[in-house]
Amino acid sequence: MVHHSGSIQSFKQQKGMNVSKSEITKETSLKPSRRSLPCLAQSYAYSKSLSQSTSLFQSTESESQAPTSVTLISADKAEQVNAEEDNKDSVLKCSFADLSDFCLALGKDKDYMDESEHANYDRSRLIKDFVPKDNSESKAKLSKNDMNYIASSGLLFKDGKKRIDYILVYRKSNIQYDKRNTFEKNLRAEGLMLEKEPAVANPDIMFIKIHIPWDTLCKYAERLNIRMPFRKKCYYTDRSSKSMGSVQNYFRRIKKWMSQNPMVLDKSAFPHLEESDCYTGPFSRARIHHFIINNKDTFFSNATRSRIVYHMLQHTKYENGISKVGICKLINNGSYIAAFPPHEGAYKSSQPIKTHGPQNNRHLLYERWARWGMWYKHQPLDLIRLYFGEKIGLYFAWLGWYTGMLIPAALVGLCVFFYGIFTMNASQVSQEICKATEVFMCPLCDKNCSLQRLNESCIYAKVTYLFDNGGTVFFAIFMAIWATVFLEFWKRRRSTLTYTWDLIEWEEEEETLRPQFEAKYYKMERVNPISGKPEPHQPSSDKVTRLLVSISGIFFMISLVITAVFAVVVYRLVVMEQFASFKWNFIKQHWQFATSAAAVCINFVIIMALNLAYEKIAYLLTNLEYPRTESEWENSFALKMFLFQFVNLNSSIFYIAFFLGRFVGHPGNYNKLFNRWRLEECHPSGCLIDLCLQMGVIMFLKQIWNNFMELGYPLIQNWWSRHKIKRGVQDASIPQWENDWNLQPMNIHGLMDEYLEMVLQFGFTTIFVAAFPLAPLLALLNNIIEIRLDAYKFVTQWRRPLPARATDIGIWYGILEGIGILAVITNAFVIAITSDYIPRFVYEYKYGPCASRFEYGENCLKGYVNNSLSFFDLSELGVGKSGYCRYRDYRGPPWSSKPYEFTLQYWHILAARLAFIIVFEHLVFGIKSFIAYLIPDVPKNLYDRIRREKYLVQEMMYEAELEHLQQQRRKSGHPVHHEWP
Repeated sequence: MVHHSGSIQSFKQQKGMNVSKSEITKETSLKPSRRSLPCLAQSYAYSKSLSQSTSLFQSTESESQAPTSVTLISADKAEQVNAEEDNKDSVLKCSFADLSDFCLALGKDKDYMDESEHANYDRSRLIKDFVPKDNSESKAKLSKNDMNYIASSGLLFKDGKKRIDYILVYRKSNIQYDKRNTFEKNLRAEGLMLEKEPAVANPDIMFIKIHIPWDTLCKYAERLNIRMPFRKKCYYTDRSSKSMGSVQNYFRRIKKWMSQNPMVLDKSAFPHLEESDCYTGPFSRARIHHFIINNKDTFFSNATRSRIVYHMLQHTKYENGISKVGICKLINNGSYIAAFPPHEGAYKSSQPIKTHGPQNNRHLLYERWARWGMWYKHQPLDLIRLYFGEKIGLYFAWLGWYTGMLIPAALVGLCVFFYGIFTMNASQVSQEICKATEVFMCPLCDKNCSLQRLNESCIYAKVTYLFDNGGTVFFAIFMAIWATVFLEFWKRRRSTLTYTWDLIEWEEEEETLRPQFEAKYYKMERVNPISGKPEPHQPSSDKVTRLLVSISGIFFMISLVITAVFAVVVYRLVVMEQFASFKWNFIKQHWQFATSAAAVCINFVIIMALNLAYEKIAYLLTNLEYPRTESEWENSFALKMFLFQFVNLNSSIFYIAFFLGRFVGHPGNYNKLFNRWRLEECHPSGCLIDLCLQMGVIMFLKQIWNNFMELGYPLIQNWWSRHKIKRGVQDASIPQWENDWNLQPMNIHGLMDEYLEMVLQFGFTTIFVAAFPLAPLLALLNNIIEIRLDAYKFVTQWRRPLPARATDIGIWYGILEGIGILAVITNAFVIAITSDYIPRFVYEYKYGPCASRFEYGENCLKGYVNNSLSFFDLSELGVGKSGYCRYRDYRGPPWSSKPYEFTLQYWHILAARLAFIIVFEHLVFGIKSFIAYLIPDVPKNLYDRIRREKYLVQEMMYEAELEHLQQQRRKSGHPVHHEWP
């Protein structure tokens, strides 16, 4: 005990305290400091539980299966110990359970006062005389019921005590016995417990059930810096809160109304997640007495246990050699065929959940989240995070936030579309096209096309007006601002979730190196500047070389995409002559539409076919780079897949938006590809209708295909697996781990496919939204289905994925910001070049009937159609025709001094287009930057709360350590320092 006395003495000297002999007296309690007064009552709860907590490591494995509760001091004993101080300081008297109940009753959103060290507390404002409520009996009953269900669902070893934390699967016929044997011996040496059991349906399949004992859990929890709860959060009020009473009552009424909202979940149906109400700190076996351990079986959650086991599986050798390590390599070489954590049980029950309650968290998630009937309900994010981990929880939080933000965008886009419907017949341009019975357009192809009356494109003109009207510019600006608001408020939402889920202190340094990286560069070490320990290091020259090879592969694949688009363009040029002379009269009359539709379908098939090749090539290129950590690997792979699929998906759309019909020449002097095929022209009503068709078809077909591959394909595979089991086994009881084995594994790339699908949809929603205002509405409808589809898939069709941790959505946020910037530029070019907004604007204010009167009205566009069409003399074609035909361009007539040369109006329109692009981009980027500046990433109250809790954690750790040292001195009979600094 000399060590402890010296520790106390040195600790006090560091604080600048002078200890005299008179201060060393008989055993008395410590006098509380004013800094720790609000949460001091919790310290007394630990004084009698320290010896019991420190004895946890001496317990045997059989003892670890029984619930071990930490004894809490009662309120009466706390008053007896502090009788002398009570008369002077009026310290709040309550036990640990009392204070926790008070904190829960007060709520996490209550205001608290951030007092400085020398502040004068008004102790009369501290809540006291709180009625104690003993929850130990209910908690013990709850944990007992949980263990009973685990036993009944077959999630324990054969002894009925050890729970199953992980499952390994292999085939008996596999010849890799030596590797498996060595691997399993090393796992036992690391402290894991293994039990083998053959499959019921297939005797060739063998399951290895893994259990991690308490001592091993604590050892690796400390090694991985896993944060665990050690003290209940407490909140207190002051007099200033009274002045906010009316405001709080107002918000309380709003919350009460929101609780009646049918979209809000019934919180009484969900278990109380106590972790969010506790301060947490990195787990330490030396300071285990600091942590709240009511039950060793439930102290570490299932997700944490699975994560620790997976870490051990990834870092255990199976052969001699530095690179022979990890379960992933054993799965790749066929030694094992699967490794996964088990589900908590069945997701369906014969008894209704309303009367009998949920059997397990999986059953609760299915009933309250994954069922299609819950499509209008909010998501239980805390329960998702508890069951699947923070990484998947953040994905569903982001998806739900994105879907909710699509509602205003869809409503505004729908208003713009309906505005086009209501004003379509009153449009001056549409009326002139529909009445132009004597205007003949020049042939759009060389051989089989004839002159076409302009009024034959009346329907196309009206449909074009639905997407190209006065609201187009407004909607493009709105969507650019919407994208910024969506991303900025998501950052605030993410900061709130990371605080609630205790991810504030979780940093990248806690992430371990990839085994492949360690095996490759184990000979080259460098001291980690954060941990100060040597670790494998990749030389800069090697890293740059590998990156150059990877970038070269990326450019090669992008060039392959461009080649595929060029092939589709050639197809359009070849078949348009064939469709123009087709036997079916409908196709012959609408040969341009048939050409575009067929090209879109072929392009979609090429897109889906190339996506398969892209995934394999991106995987090879990412492994070639040897990323340092798993997050670096995921970010690199995600960036490659996004670049590949973004170019693959949007290259044809960019061609139609900015190149189709731009370089065709003019009648009599058309530009031809390879001097053979005449370049394709736009429809007489413009190219915007082709762009809308391309976007609508690809977006619709891709969403259907993705939904089928996400749900339909696993459903078919799982149905076939169940069919084979029923055919091979009669009346057999299939255990839970075998049912999980028969489910489909999660995608090998995790959430990458889910994020990629939504990010590409975000690009469709924002990049060309000026040409397709209904894109946000289609995205909203798809996402409502997508949330429940993904939920159903995770809960019922997939094996339980590894509950991984994450603080954000990774590289996807940067990609979303890049798409937002690209969307501003693209929409500016779509409005200025693809649509007829700028030509109409220039005509209205420069060449129209209102140019000299400075008036605005619908009649100001009178004569616009005739002004936008140029003349061509048919006699110059040499085919025996005379007269004039019209074509879309601003060129001089045949009788002018410079026939077929660009007119002055063409240059005015070109200058106006360039000016519009510059003004639009600067205006929108300025608004976006201003909004981003106004919206802080972290809410002010949350920022203050985080700082306050960091301060309280330091104080409470200091108090708990001194209390522990005094307890040890009391046991040994040494004198105790009772002064509190």
